[in-house]
Amino acid sequence: MTTLSSGFARARRWLREHPLAFDATLAFCTLVAMICSSFTDPGDGHGPPAFGARTPELFSVLLMTLSAAALVLRRRRPMQVLAVTAALAAVEYVLMDPPAPVVMSTVIALYTVASRTDRPTTWRVGLLTMGGLTAAAMVFGSTPWYSQENFGVFAWTGLASAAGDAVRSRRAFVDAIRERAERAERTREEEARRRVAEERLRIARDLHDVVAHHIALVNVQAGVAAHVMDKRPDQAKEALAHVRDASRSALNELRVTVGLLRQQGDPEAPTEPAPGLAVLGELVTTFRNAGLPVEVACADRDRLPAAVDLAAYRVIQEALTNVRKHAGAGAKAEVSVVRVGATAEVTVLDNGRGSAGLRPGTGPADGGPGDDDGSAGGGHGLVGMRERVTALGGVLTAGPRYGGGFRVHAILPVEARTGEPERPGTAGGTGLRR
Repeated sequence: MTTLSSGFARARRWLREHPLAFDATLAFCTLVAMICSSFTDPGDGHGPPAFGARTPELFSVLLMTLSAAALVLRRRRPMQVLAVTAALAAVEYVLMDPPAPVVMSTVIALYTVASRTDRPTTWRVGLLTMGGLTAAAMVFGSTPWYSQENFGVFAWTGLASAAGDAVRSRRAFVDAIRERAERAERTREEEARRRVAEERLRIARDLHDVVAHHIALVNVQAGVAAHVMDKRPDQAKEALAHVRDASRSALNELRVTVGLLRQQGDPEAPTEPAPGLAVLGELVTTFRNAGLPVEVACADRDRLPAAVDLAAYRVIQEALTNVRKHAGAGAKAEVSVVRVGATAEVTVLDNGRGSAGLRPGTGPADGGPGDDDGSAGGGHGLVGMRERVTALGGVLTAGPRYGGGFRVHAILPVEARTGEPERPGTAGGTGLRR
């Protein structure tokens, strides 16, 4: 059953990719159906139809062949194909008695027109075709005008118009939903980028105001103290007191400004120095104790600049947090930090089988908000990691691995753009014990 269904799926996909071949196949099947029906005598309505009771005329076979051949072009020239098939069906009703079912091709052509045009056109063309063919069958046929064959022409052409209009409406509805979803996704991404830009601008303004004002004041007072230090020590002490007050005020305002970025419920700011790769072993131990096996491969190279060291640590922390949350039971993680030329590469791999929809970065827009809980302490999911890496001039990529699992890869330049001095005490920060 599975093999049969897969075969049907492949055939359907091939026919969808080759519409001309599909229309040629449809035209051939329609011709076979018309010829078979032309050998059937419907009788007087009191018994079953008799196959082989009559033989179609050569002229009728020619009309059926021409009308079926016209269906090959039904997608490219729907109106012209409908006109040709309707004219051939009308000729059959006028000249042949009993008529062959040439109207079958007209029904298919009318369906095509209805599915590819608007509703007013469908109504006009459908009513004209239905009325013209039904009138021809009633007026020129040998059967009474109220016979079921004549009303069958009216019913089948009307059904083709209704079915084509329903298919067109459904296609338009699906296209509208898809377009609306794409537009909403674009709007959501643009809104997120706009908010990030506005927040950056506001923080930059606040930090500039705080730092520029107080540093200028400190600079002036320090210059005064240096100028009068030898001759007027009391005035120098007063200037240094102003320096101390200005620096304390600057620190307080910076703490308030940065505190605006914190979410409710976030842990208090740590008083210890910022972590780095020197304490990566402790971080890995916490995840192992939580039930996540982690293997670490870290080359023992030169120490990294402070900003790069911190960014690498935060990337690993956030990536392992996402593995523990979303990778599922039995997942394992691998962490590697290597120096490649003037860059440091941080890679976190896992073999988890968690739901792709819950893994950060596997949504409609890779690298989107993802896991925005900020549980890593240094950012908000992939957005926090990417912002931190980009700020240093690096590149971060994240996405599913072939065969299952997830991969986070960050390339960090060894020389950070921030120009921070290196932290003391982080020597050998990349040489870790597992």
